Amino acid sequence: MKKMLFYILLLALFGLLLGACSAMEEKSSVSEMDVANDSTSYAEKEESLQTEAEEINGEAPAETNNQRMIIHNATIRTNVKELAKAQSNIEQKVKEYGGYIVESNVYKEDDQTSSGHMIVRIPEKHFDTFLNEAEEEASKVLERHVTGQDVTEQYVDLSSRLKSKRVVEERLITFMEGAEKTEDLLKISSDLATVQEEIEVILGKMKYLENQVSFSTIELTMIENRVIIPGIENNDLNTWEKTKKQFVTSTNGLLAAGSAIVVFFIGNLPVFLILGVIAFVVYWIIKRRRLDQKQ
Repeated sequence: MKKMLFYILLLALFGLLLGACSAMEEKSSVSEMDVANDSTSYAEKEESLQTEAEEINGEAPAETNNQRMIIHNATIRTNVKELAKAQSNIEQKVKEYGGYIVESNVYKEDDQTSSGHMIVRIPEKHFDTFLNEAEEEASKVLERHVTGQDVTEQYVDLSSRLKSKRVVEERLITFMEGAEKTEDLLKISSDLATVQEEIEVILGKMKYLENQVSFSTIELTMIENRVIIPGIENNDLNTWEKTKKQFVTSTNGLLAAGSAIVVFFIGNLPVFLILGVIAFVVYWIIKRRRLDQKQ
């Protein structure tokens, strides 16, 4: 009887072991299926995400507030009577209209010609007014060149790209929160960093266009030509001083000449004495010969 109970318990225990092993195998197979499904889940989501972004980019963008975005630039070259005064007035007008000076230089070519070069940025709404007032500072306008660049389509295209990138960013953040596999987290993090970098680049371009549209750039060149009349200098008309100077110069010249003659004769007196004796002897001999010939 005891042996029979022992065999029954042994069979029951063996059955439990078989059931446990079977359950573990089923669980393992289910886990493997889940891993396989997870390995393809992000790839499928990434493909659908790319398709959605392309659809957003492909939508016909609407213009921003139905207002064209124009970048205005102007170049003015003028003659002015007083360069310093003209520059000061221009600087005052720039501050008055809420603009700022990018560059300001003064060049002096010679005593009669000087020029000033300025680059200023003025709010778009004061562009025409500032141009007219800048020309009023000139005695003559030599050159006036105004250009306008329409960047509306470029800005709208950037806005559309930014919208699609924002959608991708939101989806990636959602995927990251639900991801369980490490490799998926790494891939999503890399894609998210790339998208966020692209968003920063687009935002930078949009801000640059906004700044260029809201502030117009004006380049001014002002030239001052002065006619210098030489003054009468008293030094050029000091006749008495010049006369005394000339008299002293002439006297010094005569004294120097006399001194040179005295020095010459006295210094060479021995030579003159010898030459005189020789000349006297020669003269005496010649005279004596003539007398002898006459006799």
